[in-house]
Amino acid sequence: MAKPLARYAALTGYIELGRMLHINPAELLRSVGLDPAGIALQDQWVPATAIARVLELSAAASGHEDFALKLAEHRRLSTLGPLSVSIREEPDARSALGMLIRYQHMYNEALYIRMTERDGLSAIQISIDPGEPIPIRQSIELAVTVVHQLLRNLLGDRWNPVSVCFEHRRPADDATHRRMFGAALSFDHDFSGIVTYTHDLDEPNRLSDPGLRSYAKQFLDTISAPEQPTLEGRVRELIELLLPTGRCSIDQVARSLGVDRRTLHRHLTKSGQTFTSVLDATRAELANRMVSGSRYSFIEISEMLAFSTPASFTRWFNRQFGVSPRQWRKRTAATAAAALELDTDVSRNGQNRVPTG
Repeated sequence: MAKPLARYAALTGYIELGRMLHINPAELLRSVGLDPAGIALQDQWVPATAIARVLELSAAASGHEDFALKLAEHRRLSTLGPLSVSIREEPDARSALGMLIRYQHMYNEALYIRMTERDGLSAIQISIDPGEPIPIRQSIELAVTVVHQLLRNLLGDRWNPVSVCFEHRRPADDATHRRMFGAALSFDHDFSGIVTYTHDLDEPNRLSDPGLRSYAKQFLDTISAPEQPTLEGRVRELIELLLPTGRCSIDQVARSLGVDRRTLHRHLTKSGQTFTSVLDATRAELANRMVSGSRYSFIEISEMLAFSTPASFTRWFNRQFGVSPRQWRKRTAATAAAALELDTDVSRNGQNRVPTG
């Protein structure tokens, strides 16, 4: 089984918070195999284990057991990505939570949320399974805080839960927990999550616009068909992530997916692929995009695509595309200029046309 992935959005605000707490966020990200430059790509999928590890390392390095809670303060509803569009238009908190539970895989494959109701109370239980036995205290606290913030957004500042629970021990200083949750805190509990009055979940969603609800549902239906990502797709994402680090090998990709090299090779063979073919296709796609633009020099591109020298990148590019990177960039620029000139001529002719009739 491949290890679960999570979106980079889970680390929204991480760089800023790391600097505020006087740690080196870029160095910590690299230590777990994450690219600091990629953190801006919120919809990029990365191993959930890497995110869990960097959160634990950051808490230790900063000396703040409340690191995840501080990170959550940088988040907005939009951090949930396209899912936030539909959640904010649900009629009440119950249906919004139901939406989050139903489509949680779109945000974090390691996250599991379930809700039970009894005697007028609703327990929202939250667990994290990154695919291997590693510390997850910070990941749990981040997830619980995100759900708490979601309910506060939907129900308003007057809402408070009955209690907020954690399976792990109480921190030496729980001042941040008390400030953020404003409710009874229970540590060493039998589950992590939030307990609230059931009738609170039936309160109207104060963010909802009934007129937009059908459009939001249509939008979600176009993007959310609950599908597990294919192994080939995961391999492509990991290759794109690992190439700039210089550690993009079949062994590293297999480890990130939680399988051995032979298993990865066997699964790719079933779909008519090899690791080399997926690597070449991904590299070609990235090279096309980077060379077509003008943001990066050819030396920078060769480094980001993990070539030993710019000359070896040029030779590879020639074999892939039949021309040198310089010729490709010049041709792309000329095509774009010609298209712009054509658009300008069409616009000018349209403005000068004399109406008849």
